[in-house]
Order: sequence, then C-alpha cells, then structure tokens
Amino acid sequence: MAERLSPAMIDALRGVAPGRPLREGLDRILQANKGAIIVVGDGPEVLSICSGGFLLDSEFSPQRVSELTKMDGAIILAGDASRIARANVHLVPNPDVATSETGTRHRTAERVARSIDVPVIAVSEEMGVITVFRNDDRHALDSIPRLLGRANQALQTLERYRTRLAAVTTSLSAVEVEDLVTVRDVVTVLQRAEMVRRIADEVEGYIIELGGDGRLVRLQLVELMAGVEDDRQDVMRDYLADCRPARVAAAMAALAELASEQLLDPKAVAGLLDQGESPDLDSSLQPRGFRLLGKVPRLPAPALEQIVERYGSLQKVMRAAGEEIEAIPGVGLVYARMVKEGLSRLAESSILDHYS
Repeated sequence: MAERLSPAMIDALRGVAPGRPLREGLDRILQANKGAIIVVGDGPEVLSICSGGFLLDSEFSPQRVSELTKMDGAIILAGDASRIARANVHLVPNPDVATSETGTRHRTAERVARSIDVPVIAVSEEMGVITVFRNDDRHALDSIPRLLGRANQALQTLERYRTRLAAVTTSLSAVEVEDLVTVRDVVTVLQRAEMVRRIADEVEGYIIELGGDGRLVRLQLVELMAGVEDDRQDVMRDYLADCRPARVAAAMAALAELASEQLLDPKAVAGLLDQGESPDLDSSLQPRGFRLLGKVPRLPAPALEQIVERYGSLQKVMRAAGEEIEAIPGVGLVYARMVKEGLSRLAESSILDHYS
C-alpha cells in the first residue's frame, strides 16, 4: 500500500496539484531543463534563514517563476503562493539538522522543511523530478498518466474489497436476525471495513495529486465508499460495551491506528470491542440494533435513537409489537410501521442472500 500522507503534506500537495498556477510554473521549469528550490512561505522564520538575493513582492505567474530559475538562488513565495516575495536567495538552514538527501539543492530543501513548517519544493535538473518536502516527509510527484494508472489500479482493488465487505456485512445481518452473532462475525466486518477505508485513503492521495484531473476518480471513489463509514461506526455502536460517542470515536481511531499485521489478527481487533486481552472469538454477542435500524428507509435518527434506548437490543425490537414501538416518544404510528416492515424485509433478504 502507498505511503500514508500526513495532513501537512496533503495540504502541500494540494498547492502543487495539476491545474494550480504553481504546478504550471514547476512544469515550465522541468520543460526548460532547469533546477530550482522554492519555499512556500515568507514569514519571519523563513526570512531568518535567507541571505542575499533581492526583494520582488511581485504577483505570481508561472512564466515569472520559470524565468527566475535562470538564477541559482532559491525563490521565496507568499504562504498562499499568490506572490513572489524574493528571488536568488541563499538559504542557510541549521547544518546540524539531519538529512538523507545527497544533492546540495535537496539537502538544503530537506533541512529547511525540517526546521520550519513550510512546504519546500526541489526541482531536480538532472533527474527531471519534482520533490515536495514538509516537516519530516518527502514526496516525489509523478506524471499525470502514471498517477491515473496507479489510481485506477487502486480503484480496482477497492472494488474487490468492497464486494467482500458487502458479503461479510450481509452475513452479519443474517446472524443478527437469527441471534447467532459471535465476536468473530463482528471482527470480520471491522477488518474488512478498515481495509476498505485504507485503500480509499490511498485513492484519496492520488486524487489530491491529480488535482483537476482526478474528478472522475473521485466520483468512482464516492460511489464505492457509499455507506461504508456509517456501517463501520454503527457496528462499533452496536457491540461496544460503552456506546457513547466519545468511546465509539476512540475505538474507531484505535482501529485506524492498528498496524497491518495487527489488523489481520482477529484477537487484536476483538480487543478494541472491550473483549479483554484474550477474547473468545466464538463467544456470543447481541447487537443494539443501530446498524439494521439505520437501513430502514426514511427512519429519522432521533426516532432510531429512542427505539434503541427503549429496548437495548435488536432482538427485543424485532419481538416488540407495533403498538409498543408506536408509544415511544418521538416515534408514532408511521415510524413504528416503517420499523416493523423495514426490519421484516431486511431479515428476509439478508437470510436469503446469506444461505443462497
């Protein structure tokens, strides 16, 4: 799987995405077989490591920044890259800052990025590569055709994993209706959902790099991810011992932080469900009903919450008479009928799909 980008690096990549003026300027530098080092930020901390050069304070344009690379020094842009602040600057970062780069330009760029929280862009004249540095991260930009190829490959992988997630989710629905849920069933859904989310994050990274050229990829991603995050959250709400929002959010964050090896370990995932250090994967669980009730068409969230709070488990909701559900404050006749009919259809379809 591709590298996981930090929020700061994602923000930096948005600034150099295709369709942005800065990216056009960088492409012009490559086409002219020139090299460059560009700092996106002109605050006091940046100016404190600048030596020499001259003040421009000129409106940014791709043509201007390309012309300025005919000089050897660095180019300093405003924080939003709307203006060229300085040019032909000699950067003097702390030489004690560690760097893994070898070329002078790239070593300087990495040291500046590690010293000051600003994007620093190095354009390699010899290699024809644009590298973005931000804090301790570095990211080399790919060409649009190559990015599109990788994005489409990731989408195909996402589609396969999404199909598998749908299968295990249907299986979970069937055993929930039959009151046969085990820890293993829940863990399997959480594992698949997290795998899907991680692949989606990878695709999102490609979309950010593609900029305006990633519109179709984004549309496919949105379609494939429809309902996944809601299902993931509702599974947590159904099976955590404490389903308060803060605890659910913490469990979801902990799931996202699991290393790949831990995610593949059912007991590691089961531990996030408050099942102890050595959970029994075959022990039974009872859902509260958030997930299946959430699939009842047009049932508003307040009514759903009231029903779960009143009964506490899906089985009790399914056994309850329509008149009982109707009497719950905020539910009424219409929603009670929707709940009974909706759960009946869901139970029938999930069992048929599961055993067919």
